[in-house]
Amino acid sequence: MTSKAVGIIPARWASTRFPGKPLRPIAGKPLLHHVWERCRRARKLDSVIIATDDMRIAHAAFEWGAEVALTSPHHQSGTDRIAEVARKTKQFASIINIQGDEPLVDPALIDKLVETLRSDRGIDIVTAAHPFANAAEASSPHQVKVIVDLRGNALYFSRYAIPFPHDRSAPIRYLRHQGIYGFRRQILLQFVKWKPTPLERAESLEQLRALENGVNVHVLVTKHGSPGVDTPQDAVALEQKLARAGRSSSR
Repeated sequence: MTSKAVGIIPARWASTRFPGKPLRPIAGKPLLHHVWERCRRARKLDSVIIATDDMRIAHAAFEWGAEVALTSPHHQSGTDRIAEVARKTKQFASIINIQGDEPLVDPALIDKLVETLRSDRGIDIVTAAHPFANAAEASSPHQVKVIVDLRGNALYFSRYAIPFPHDRSAPIRYLRHQGIYGFRRQILLQFVKWKPTPLERAESLEQLRALENGVNVHVLVTKHGSPGVDTPQDAVALEQKLARAGRSSSR
């Protein structure tokens, strides 16, 4: 059986908060180009594909040499979009879903996701999380939290700050979920066939569909995460950060 792995970056033009986000220039390159370059540095990926339904994104990606898969415009989520590509690319056993708005995604993390799927057949899906730099941010419903068991498997994902600090003397580490996923091909194709589940609908968190259907979701806990770009203000802040890093490295 093949052990090949593919990284798929779902990208769409429409966004209520940030239309055209994938092609927003940051430090001289489109946001999506930065993500693609980071993925290309991952050693365990046999291929990197941008999945989009928008020809503006497709043409731009072709320009910088990316492989592009044109998908249906009717998908409800990025997971549905990558599943369409996975159905047609049967040579890949592991599918890594990489967010198109995280231009600083760590290539080493991508490799770790692939390695985890290859080394433990008991893991169906693998994702990542890291401690909040500022614990106060855990109270934001825009930051998704996850709690794990003693083996590192997800118990629950929530927009609420979990766990609840009933015993104030007990140390609590709030984990921010990072939206990167590694799927075994068959579980991905099964996942998108399942209907949205009650907890998924309540929290508006797609990953709960896997837990509610008894899927084992392993969580790699890292020291740091990579910031996402959700708004034009985030793009400006990231550009400034990259500019500062460039000045520091040139000294």
